[in-house]
Amino acid sequence: MKTPLITREGLEKLKAELDHLWRVERPETTQKVSWAASLGDRSENADYQYNKKRLREIDRRVRYLRKCIEDLKVVDYSPVQEGKVFFGAWVEIENDEGEQKRFRIVGYDEIFDTKDYISIDSPMARALIKKEVDDEAIVRTEAGEFMWYITKIEYQK
Repeated sequence: MKTPLITREGLEKLKAELDHLWRVERPETTQKVSWAASLGDRSENADYQYNKKRLREIDRRVRYLRKCIEDLKVVDYSPVQEGKVFFGAWVEIENDEGEQKRFRIVGYDEIFDTKDYISIDSPMARALIKKEVDDEAIVRTEAGEFMWYITKIEYQK
């Protein structure tokens, strides 16, 4: 089960997506369905079938976003977090081979469409929570255990 947390920016993106789907895409698609239906035989009408399917996808996403936005808890930056890894932190880590990674720990609904965000529920995030710079974190995954060292922690303020 996913942790129902989100950053303020993440919530604004979800709200913008919901607004766009509801006010722009859904009316356009509904209009296309009506137009295609007026042409006659719907069983062989590709425009009708495609747009009807798209309308179902939009409605499904709108339902999900409405429920999701209602259930999520926004976590804003607090000066108390400074120096330790918590939700919303940008973290830089390095392993013994010199491999470096930089990412932000965010909620599940924010990780899509961005390569440098990881979910708070991921093994990496779980291993890093409450750690400080120069601490080592052992990340346990199905592939084994991996040691990482925290080199930098930043927060968007």
